[in-house]
Amino acid sequence: MRLFGKAPVVQEPSVPESERVPIGVVGVGQMGRHHARILSTLGPARLVGIADLNLEKARELGKAHGAPAFRTADEFPPETRAVVIAAPTPAHHALARSFLERGWHCFVEKPLTERVEEAEDIISLAREKNLVLQVGHIERFNPAVVEMARQAKDPLFIEASRLGPYDPRVANVSVVLDLMIHDLDIVLALAQDKVVRLDAVGGRVLSNQEDIVKATLFFSRGCRADISASRVSLKKFRKIRVFQKDAYMSLDYSERSLKIYRKKHDPIRSLLDVAIQRPRLEKKDPLETELRHFLQCVRDGKPPLVGGTHGRDALELALEIRKSMSLHSL
Repeated sequence: MRLFGKAPVVQEPSVPESERVPIGVVGVGQMGRHHARILSTLGPARLVGIADLNLEKARELGKAHGAPAFRTADEFPPETRAVVIAAPTPAHHALARSFLERGWHCFVEKPLTERVEEAEDIISLAREKNLVLQVGHIERFNPAVVEMARQAKDPLFIEASRLGPYDPRVANVSVVLDLMIHDLDIVLALAQDKVVRLDAVGGRVLSNQEDIVKATLFFSRGCRADISASRVSLKKFRKIRVFQKDAYMSLDYSERSLKIYRKKHDPIRSLLDVAIQRPRLEKKDPLETELRHFLQCVRDGKPPLVGGTHGRDALELALEIRKSMSLHSL
């Protein structure tokens, strides 16, 4: 099952105009296209503009979803209240700072920024302006991840693997910032603890950036996490396993499936003494759920599930892993 599909989203019943959030999308790459497609059909949203320096592509996407196209967000209509930043990461800080200064709520695709200092800057500005700053760590809205987080209690060991075929579109980005950062965010959310030490090793195989990386994180209360990411695999493999007292959980990201193994009693003499649970999960598109959450936060003035500090923490850890790799690279 794909993280989000290309099938059109069914248009919702009308929502009173006063309750709809005028929102624009900046960037018409792969993620920007998905954002525009979904926002154009969500009742709580009113897609007021799509911006990209490639105006022709912006117009093409705008025509497909009934929204005006512009070269920059400076041309968005004055009623704009929120914006999705799906532009390349190097532009995130400048764009977010500009939009927050205007009083626009911001949804920023991951990674939040290139540098931790930039992340701190826009987090501070959003707080000062009392605006929503949400970061696009989409896996947090995967129904299986939501249930795993609900079931997790003081994990002892976490193992995450995210492998996939090579994609030339992201050849100039480290696999740590492209793929591994998803699992870094989730591991931090599950452990609810501070990383006190890490070891990492990686190598460049098909590009001039790290294509394969393995990192081990050590947390202050004893939890350990082994995380692997690769874009030199023949097929996708994306799973996470969590071990805690009396239970073991296995999650398949792609299938959005979760199995929970719990011992029934002591001592365990056979597999019959282990209960296997398969929680019934809601079949929801994580990106649609993520955008609904953002719109609700904008309307209610509430902090998002994945705010700027979460994005900063994942970014900081990713950069520390890359720094460690420079000492232990393959």
